[in-house]
Amino acid sequence: MKTLKVALLGAGNVGSQVARILLDDADTLAARTGARLELVGIAVRNVDAPREYAAPQALYTTDASALVRSADIVIELMGGIEPARTLILEAIEHGATVVTGNKALLAVDGPTLYEKADAAGVQLSYEAAVAGAIPILRPITDSLAGDKITRVMGIVNGTTNFILDAMDSTGAEFADALAEATRLGYAEADPTADIEGHDAAAKGAILASLAFHTRVALEDVNCQGITAVTAGDISSAKDAGYVIKLLAIAQKLDGGVSVRVHPTLIPREHPLGAVRGAFNAVFVEAESAGELMFYGRGAGGSPTASAVMGDVVSAARRLVLGGPGRTDSTIEVLPVLPIDAVTTRYYIGMDAADQPGVLSKISALFAENGVSIETMRQTVHRDGNENGGPATAELRIVTHRASEAALAATVEAIKGLDIINSVTSVLRVEGV
Repeated sequence: MKTLKVALLGAGNVGSQVARILLDDADTLAARTGARLELVGIAVRNVDAPREYAAPQALYTTDASALVRSADIVIELMGGIEPARTLILEAIEHGATVVTGNKALLAVDGPTLYEKADAAGVQLSYEAAVAGAIPILRPITDSLAGDKITRVMGIVNGTTNFILDAMDSTGAEFADALAEATRLGYAEADPTADIEGHDAAAKGAILASLAFHTRVALEDVNCQGITAVTAGDISSAKDAGYVIKLLAIAQKLDGGVSVRVHPTLIPREHPLGAVRGAFNAVFVEAESAGELMFYGRGAGGSPTASAVMGDVVSAARRLVLGGPGRTDSTIEVLPVLPIDAVTTRYYIGMDAADQPGVLSKISALFAENGVSIETMRQTVHRDGNENGGPATAELRIVTHRASEAALAATVEAIKGLDIINSVTSVLRVEGV
């Protein structure tokens, strides 16, 4: 039986689980691939550091470059831009197949890696870069290759979904839900990449690139995190039959594509509305297939290792049977449109004076900007504000679909009304 040499770069939570599978399940993997997968080394910064799974000590090395040059398959699980980028390019130049879960690198410099892999005729696979164990990239590139995908909406960050779900189920404020997520290990010590939406934006760029057969980079994604979402927003959304989720949304529009990440109101009965805790889900809309839902664990050592090993087995089979490598299916260059080109619906919360004519003035302003109001809820605080001032009214408005530009202009105009004390929240609405 043919032997394929496998180099592993990184031995964190995911890397340790990949090493365990390669060593403990060697016979099963050989039966599935037609080749022995020999783990020839694991590149780490410190060979003596304690690890969740301890492979034989002789496998650990700090010489990642030499390890890459000795392998048929290179698994990159280091994360970050460098030295991961340099090592992947070195592996490609050496003629090795590359499997990576590095979403940040792919979102920033994916086109360079794809082009180098195509030129070298080697495989570059990255199923683990988006949504952990959920098989989503191969279904998009293979199963739906004969269809036209029109939109992809995804909960692709487990940390933010855990936080928003905790706020929804317990009434907690954002800071308290984040603290609980940190205590349970769902949030990193520095959660910025998650709560500001950057992690979801990187995954959104990858999904859009594959779904629409074009190039979308991280800087093309309009990104907004969840730090401004309040318990009041969650409560008002619940009263109106919605739940708030951080969604990565990629859609095909006339003249190009749009990719955006932001907190979104979605109906509680929508499949994405039922995704709880740290789970991920991706909702795909295609012309012929209709609506498809992919759901599962989006993070963690074992779930993500499952996605990595799926790519490894697929790559090994190709090396055994022969054939050229395949990276992505880019066939055209579509412009990435600004968010102003999108049509969507808004949820707007505001604090207004409780006096005659307020609702008529607000309605007239919406009409002037070409935005139609679907629902309006008003809660009057008769006792006035805490300083003994006049009574105020808490207004919650959901609009019909309109252009992003018209909706943004409406919100700015509302802020200028003397009857409006403050605009407390502006969130987009999807799934209706």
